[in-house]
Amino acid sequence: MTKDVTVAIDAMGGDHGPSVTVAAALRCLARDPALNIVLVGVADALNAQLRTLKSSTDARLRVHHASEVVDMDESPALAMRNKKDSSMRVAINLVKSGEAGACVSAGNTGALMATARFVLKMLPGIERPAIASELPTIKGRTFVLDLGANVDCTAEHLLQFGIMGAMLVSALDQRDAPSVGLLNIGEEEIKGNEIVKQAAELLRHSGLNFYGNVEGDDIYKGTTDVVVCDGFVGNVALKTSEGLAKMISTMLREEFKRNVFTRIAGLIALPVLRAFKKRVDPRRYNGATLLGLRGVVVKSHGGADRYAFEHAIEQAAREVRNHVQQRITEKMAVLQKEVA
Repeated sequence: MTKDVTVAIDAMGGDHGPSVTVAAALRCLARDPALNIVLVGVADALNAQLRTLKSSTDARLRVHHASEVVDMDESPALAMRNKKDSSMRVAINLVKSGEAGACVSAGNTGALMATARFVLKMLPGIERPAIASELPTIKGRTFVLDLGANVDCTAEHLLQFGIMGAMLVSALDQRDAPSVGLLNIGEEEIKGNEIVKQAAELLRHSGLNFYGNVEGDDIYKGTTDVVVCDGFVGNVALKTSEGLAKMISTMLREEFKRNVFTRIAGLIALPVLRAFKKRVDPRRYNGATLLGLRGVVVKSHGGADRYAFEHAIEQAAREVRNHVQQRITEKMAVLQKEVA
C-alpha cells in the first residue's frame, strides 16, 4: 500500500508561478491517490488559478497563505532575513513542523538553499548540503552531486556527498549497493589534485561500492550510479551538457530544413527523432534534491513548465516514501562508529 505523503509547494516561485505550479499539483493529485498537497503563496492568486482550472480545495489540496514572494534575482541573505513570510520560507517551515513531508520550489536557488539550511538544519554527520540531480545515460540514469551548492570542498565533504548520493539511489531504485564514482581528470589513482586523491582514499574505505575515478564521459556512459564532485566542477559539467544538448538540437533542425530533400528525410526520420527527444527530454529529469537536510527539499528548474514541475513533485514524494534522510543518517552513524 502506497504511503500517504504531504508535499508543500512554493507555488509562487519560478518564472511562471501559479500558472505552472497549481496545474502541476492538480495533475499529480489525479495520478497519485495517496498524495496530499499544500499550495503555499498569496491566497487570492492561488484561488484564482484554481478557479481558472475549474478546481477547488478539498481534503487533499489546501491553500496556505504567505504574503511575500522571493524574487529570482534576490540576495539569498536578504531574502532569508527580510522575507520571513515568503512562500518559500513558509513551505519549508511546514516541513520543519511536520505538517508536510517535503517542500518543492522553482524559486531562487541560493535563497532556497540558505533558508532550508537555516530552518531545517543538517543531518547528523553531514557538514554541508549538496545539490543532487539525475541525468540520462546510455544505460538509464545516474545521479551527480554536488551541482553548485559548494564551490570549495574538503575530502571529507566529498565522502559525505558519496554517502548521500548512494543512499538516495539505494532508496529510489531499491538497490543495496549502488556504485559510486569520483569525477576526476583520469581513471588512474595518481590523477587529480590532493583533495580528490584524499577523497578517493576515504571513499575506498567507506564501505560504499566505490568504483574509483571516473571521467566526464563516464557520466553519460552510465559507468556508475552516482558521480561525486565539488559544486564548481559539477555546475560547469551540468551547464556544458545543457549547452551541448541545445547545440545538437539546433543543428539538427537546421540540417533538416536545408532543402527539400533534407525536409523529406526529416519527415521519414520523424518517429526516431521524437523517440530520441523524449528519451533525453530534460523535463523528465527535473527536480534537484538538496541532500543532507533534516527534511526533503526539491529544487525545480526556474523555467519549468507543468510537465517538468510534475516530475519535481513526484521526486519529492518518492524520497519521503523511501526514507532517504533515515538511510543517510544510518549510514553516517555506521561510518562514524567504524572511525571511532
